[in-house]
Amino acid sequence: MKMTINKYEPVYQQAYEVIRNMIIHGSLPPGTKLVEEKLALQLGVSRTPVRESIRRLEQEGLVRGKTVIKPSEHDLRNSYEIRILLEGYSARCAAEKLSKEQLELLWENVQKGKEGSLEEMMAANTAFHDIIMEASGNPYMIEVIDRMRSLILMCRRKVVHNNPCMHEEHEAIYQAIKTGDGDTAERLMQEHLRHNLEVCLLASDD
Repeated sequence: MKMTINKYEPVYQQAYEVIRNMIIHGSLPPGTKLVEEKLALQLGVSRTPVRESIRRLEQEGLVRGKTVIKPSEHDLRNSYEIRILLEGYSARCAAEKLSKEQLELLWENVQKGKEGSLEEMMAANTAFHDIIMEASGNPYMIEVIDRMRSLILMCRRKVVHNNPCMHEEHEAIYQAIKTGDGDTAERLMQEHLRHNLEVCLLASDD
């Protein structure tokens, strides 16, 4: 994979984003040792931006000892406990605050999540949750989710691949938000995320 260099963005940032995406999308699966020289050759860059990228990924929690992590059950449960609280509340806020245009965008992503490639379904799934999180209007909550985003996205691939009920769950959440039923939207989001956690834990045992 040769990287197309954008002269307006630091090479280190571009290398970091490419390697991070490779981890999240499974090209570099858990347990993979990140070898600077090999990655530099693969990306068509020097070893320095790759080294800096690996350090950042270690700080982010995706890499430990230059090896892609396999999230533990403890990691997943802690992450989802926070998501259940924050995204449940955000779904309640969405039922109160989403504009007509935001609702249309939310529905578009529900529909997109039903078909297409795994990558397209993942993107729609991510957008669905992001729209609802942003409805909270709380930058501190959004920042917490952003810090957890990498681990969440690693899990999201497993969820999209292994949860056949995901689309129905998303549609039910959407309908509750659309009708302004904050209680139901919050409850359905919490149930959806608990189900996602179960799927992640089962997939991790494979």
